[in-house]
Amino acid sequence: MFYCDPFGMSDTEHLFNYGNDYHQHNYIFFHDQEPIHLDIHADLFAEVNNRNGDLNIGTGFKHAAIITSERNSDVVEQVCSMYNWESYYYFFHGWAALDWYRGYHRSFLVSDPQQRTITKSFISPNRIIGGKRKHRVDLMHLLLERDIVNAHISFPEVCPAEGTHIQDIAKPEQRRAFAAARLPWHFAGETNHPMHSCWLSLFAESSESLAYLVTETVATGRRHHLTEKTFKPICMQMPFVLVSTAGSLAYLRSYGFKTFDSLWDESYDLEIDDNKRLVLIADLLKHLDNMSAQQKQDLYTTAIPIVQHNYNHFYNGAFESILWQELMEMLDSIAERFND
Repeated sequence: MFYCDPFGMSDTEHLFNYGNDYHQHNYIFFHDQEPIHLDIHADLFAEVNNRNGDLNIGTGFKHAAIITSERNSDVVEQVCSMYNWESYYYFFHGWAALDWYRGYHRSFLVSDPQQRTITKSFISPNRIIGGKRKHRVDLMHLLLERDIVNAHISFPEVCPAEGTHIQDIAKPEQRRAFAAARLPWHFAGETNHPMHSCWLSLFAESSESLAYLVTETVATGRRHHLTEKTFKPICMQMPFVLVSTAGSLAYLRSYGFKTFDSLWDESYDLEIDDNKRLVLIADLLKHLDNMSAQQKQDLYTTAIPIVQHNYNHFYNGAFESILWQELMEMLDSIAERFND
């Protein structure tokens, strides 16, 4: 069994194997934390393959598998074709969210939905904007063009992960708008855009926001890869707009959650063109921003049965049961294949 450690690392230096003998009859490579990007991970995949040598070592054919947290993924299919791997999937980030956000439903940090006063259109935390997260820059430029004025938004001037300035990340036609925006934008009491992945936060800002704008890790190409970010509004009992790949809302609904097509237009999830999908999302957010305070309050009140369903589905065991069944079916499938 091969895996990367610590959490989130995906380079050859952090590749480990379980057991001392590389040349096992079968091997499994867990790449279940990070999305696959061939230009980043080619050396890692080659190292896994090299450590195991030729697939015909020994007396029998060696089975090799990669386990990912991506479903319906072109890039996973490409990797499997390159290395003669078989692919298996489970929703790793669903398990991570259950772990990281456990216990908040026993606290008083998340306010009662019935007691909230909605004054903002949405909340949108943004931290990493360079590298493979440039869709956040594209979306923010669209929001700047639409003069969104009534939202809680954080956005850096310099990417904290890569040290790259927004003027070097943005496209030439976007740079003037970002220069005028006077970045960085911080939430109250924050500096340097701290990492919030493994806990809930921003309770005051969230409790007065109609929706949570989730700018996911992956938002381009054919694949489904959601992270703990998507579960933050669920645990905060909020409606959400999901900036991710096409079909991500449907993917989330397949795990028993409900989305908000009864409140606003979610057809953006059907748009396969990545740029057009961002435009549809920006138009939706402008529509929410144009609402009066009373309209926002009324819309949130209408959403309460949905957010409570999602909250209970996450915290009362139903989501975990689905994940267990999925995980056991995956392991059974691997066992059957590797023991044939």
